[in-house]
Amino acid sequence: MQIARVCGTIVSTQKEPSLQGVKFLLLQFVDEQGDPLPEFEVAADSVGAGLDEWVLVSRGSAARQNPGWEKRPLDALVIGIIDTVSFNNHLLYSKREQDR
Repeated sequence: MQIARVCGTIVSTQKEPSLQGVKFLLLQFVDEQGDPLPEFEVAADSVGAGLDEWVLVSRGSAARQNPGWEKRPLDALVIGIIDTVSFNNHLLYSKREQDR
């Protein structure tokens, strides 16, 4: 799994039939200091993540392990919305606005 920040949404009216109704997000990965990495990824959203939230991303064949997602052509799936991230006793991210 990797940590990423939701940067935006992707709208696609024409897509593979098994992906009808699936929400897509544009993600930017972050490093261990919470700084953005140059990598971006489009991922399907299974948890209802929103703009600027930090999320857990499953990639590759692991993205297709969730029940109901096995036969969908996915390389990345948002599987969790992060509440807090701490590294070396330092708070890197908190979903609570007053902690930011």
